[in-house]
Amino acid sequence: MTDDRAPRGTTPRPPGTFKVGSVAGSDVLVSASWFLIAGLIAVITAPAIERAEPGLGDLKYVAGAALAVLLYLSVLAHEASHALVARRFGLPVSHITLQFFGGMTSIDREPESPRQEFWVSVVGPLASLAVALVSFLAYLVASGGLIGLAFSGLAWTNLFVGVVNLVPGLPLDGGRILKALVWGASGDTHRGTIVAAWGGRVVALLAIGWPLLTAKLLGGRPTVIDFVFAGVISMFLWSGATAALESARVRSRLPHLLARDLARRTLTVPGELPLAEAVRRAQEVEAGSIVTVTSSGIPVGVVNEAALLSVPAERRAWVPTSSVARTLDDGLSLPSGIGGEELIKAISARPSGEYLLLDPDGSIFGVLATSDVDRAFRASA
Repeated sequence: MTDDRAPRGTTPRPPGTFKVGSVAGSDVLVSASWFLIAGLIAVITAPAIERAEPGLGDLKYVAGAALAVLLYLSVLAHEASHALVARRFGLPVSHITLQFFGGMTSIDREPESPRQEFWVSVVGPLASLAVALVSFLAYLVASGGLIGLAFSGLAWTNLFVGVVNLVPGLPLDGGRILKALVWGASGDTHRGTIVAAWGGRVVALLAIGWPLLTAKLLGGRPTVIDFVFAGVISMFLWSGATAALESARVRSRLPHLLARDLARRTLTVPGELPLAEAVRRAQEVEAGSIVTVTSSGIPVGVVNEAALLSVPAERRAWVPTSSVARTLDDGLSLPSGIGGEELIKAISARPSGEYLLLDPDGSIFGVLATSDVDRAFRASA
């Protein structure tokens, strides 16, 4: 089973991982948890390996570990297909991580259309099903023994991964496919996420009863391990679906955040003007921010509110306003019409207390304070 695609955003390398190579232009990372699952696979498959190749002795565990590597190479094929199609659509992919639950492809930007969401999502399960088909055909012509066991294991595992990941519920690929379909039909990506996330919660509840269902269909009695495994999978699905619901709720509030509506009235002053005089003038015109400008009126800095308040009132007459102003480096000047997710991305990419807002003609519209953005976001909840 795969953890699959990670939440989007600029994704740093997860702690406890190391790079083993590169596929589809993306780093391939292996989590420390992979060694745990590899060891479990080696132990679980040891009896079957002993039956397929009698007399191996302790080497059966080595063969089991090799089988684990082979299985995770097929997981890598699943994840690499996500990465390849994402890159084809111009979506940046930071890395692929192999871990306990399978794999995860970290895509650093949301798809821009239902079509992109659909194809990036569906190729993973299709790749797994293709590996299952090829492995099954290879099994038919294999001479049995360890090779036949390996192809059989690959076929059944990838069939399971492919089918399960088509189940319509987040965080599975099938949930993203459902999201794309609802998004395409309704024109609302948030509605698509909500429908797919609730689908994931339903699947999580059904997963708890999976051992009972398989016991009824295949005979036998479910074991405690079966229920523990089902519980872990159910928790994984429920937490992923819940995170998707929260993300949709947050994103639905973002369109209400418009920089123009949150801008503070701004006073422009020369940088060498004493701070006390700049504050007096700002209070006189009821300006909530101060911008320093050159003699020709070009803005060069935004006064930082925290820095201003840290200067004692009795010293402000001797301190130039430029000393508490942050230079307008790249990213600190934003278009006045920016809003929603673009606004959040801009202030996340270049953290600051204040940003200068400019109209299309280059004139100063006002100053946007991060504290005002945070306050407006909380008020919209």
